[in-house]
Amino acid sequence: MSMLDEFFNIRKNSSSLFDGLEISKYDNLCREWMNQRPVLFLTLKDIGGRTFEKAYGMLQQTISKLCIEHAYLADSDKVDCTDRECFLRLKNRTGSEIDTQYAVDTLLRMMAFHYGKSVILLIDEYDVPLAKASDYGYYEDMIDVMRVFLGMVWKTNPSLKFAIVTGCLRIAKESIFTGANNFISSSISDQRYNQYFGFTEPEVCQMLEDAGFPEKLDEMKQWYDGYQFGEMEIYCPWDVVNHVSALVRGTKEAPANYWKDTSHNEIIRRFIDLPGLNVNEKFEILLGGGVIQEQIEEDMTYDIANSSENNLWSILYLTGYLTQAVSESSAQGKISLRIPNEEVKTIFADTIVKWFADTVTAMDRTELFQAWWAGESGKLTDMVTDILFETISYFDYKEDYYHALLAGLFIGAGYEVSSNQEQGTGRPDVIVKDRKNRRAVIIEIKRSKKDDAMEKDCKKALAQIHREQYARNLLKGYQQVLCYGAAFFEKSCLIVS
Repeated sequence: MSMLDEFFNIRKNSSSLFDGLEISKYDNLCREWMNQRPVLFLTLKDIGGRTFEKAYGMLQQTISKLCIEHAYLADSDKVDCTDRECFLRLKNRTGSEIDTQYAVDTLLRMMAFHYGKSVILLIDEYDVPLAKASDYGYYEDMIDVMRVFLGMVWKTNPSLKFAIVTGCLRIAKESIFTGANNFISSSISDQRYNQYFGFTEPEVCQMLEDAGFPEKLDEMKQWYDGYQFGEMEIYCPWDVVNHVSALVRGTKEAPANYWKDTSHNEIIRRFIDLPGLNVNEKFEILLGGGVIQEQIEEDMTYDIANSSENNLWSILYLTGYLTQAVSESSAQGKISLRIPNEEVKTIFADTIVKWFADTVTAMDRTELFQAWWAGESGKLTDMVTDILFETISYFDYKEDYYHALLAGLFIGAGYEVSSNQEQGTGRPDVIVKDRKNRRAVIIEIKRSKKDDAMEKDCKKALAQIHREQYARNLLKGYQQVLCYGAAFFEKSCLIVS
């Protein structure tokens, strides 16, 4: 969008930016369009908050900054005096709600009169205010504002040359665009612009080659590739640029998650928390690298996002948390879905870890703790198995997952919990200390390869605790040290004391 602003904006001289690029070959087109039109460029990505009042205030601030950018309009002798008065109120954030709702329409009209040309309108992330409003329960208030704020500028508006609007949901069906004619909507399922939504693999190869890191392609592919647009697989451009920049600076060798701080990640947590949905098994399939098949509705609005499981899968697909698995055949009316790459997988896993911690903290764990301190291994086996069955596994049942599960059971209960901390001559998996009562628990964890190996693995774990003298240092200050061997096979658990 900023590229389009540079190309069209009459207030800029951008020819040097486009010299040598493909478009510079089209002399007539550049002569007619480059820096020849007034452009109003508005991004709504920052409009949000936990309350409508906060979001509305951010909208006013965004409009004020836009007015400051176009402050010359206040001094123009070509604009109407009434529009000028409204413009100054908007600039100073003293305008009424009506002023705010009609702000874009007012600015377009003033710019058209000032330049004597109709205006190109660029609106980036139009639906972020609606997504935030849906999350925090003020959707109806926000839709009332946005319906006028954006809805008034489209139909039969002589001040508008054309508009380009981006967002996650198809704009033609969103209720704020009911007055719009002739929208051409290009979504992630369409092929028309599929190679332009991000970087193709040849482009990433060229960038890495130029930067001097061609050997980094495999890890770049694992972390940042995998988004399916139409018939083309695309790398996320934001991630690629950031990671190549980090490599060049020498500040970061390993791939990092650049997307989690820029996106609307609450949707995954909302999905898990929604009562009546049983999505745990499907999440586990996705986190294990598998594929699920779901019916996707592209023409929807945020106010109905929570109304069905299908709608929530659709939102995850449309916002990039899931992508189409084109190599998999799909049932009629459904799309095969997968997590696109390692970066998005870490967002799912981190969300589930936080969800598990919040769930455990809210549980009444009195009976569970009593069983640990009483050495009731049979009862612990049943209770931990029940908890394991209700949780969403991640890391494909690796031992780290079970470490986090058991350590997490003691979160927020006043105990001191450590994992893989040196003790004796080795590093026990989990140690729980109850300083007040001078007692401690040592847990050594094994991931069994099959169900009937769990008992043997528990004995191995206990033998390791004894052999490595994990309890030696604890015995100096604690009156009671309980040692447990815990074996896990997928959703099954066995604990021996």
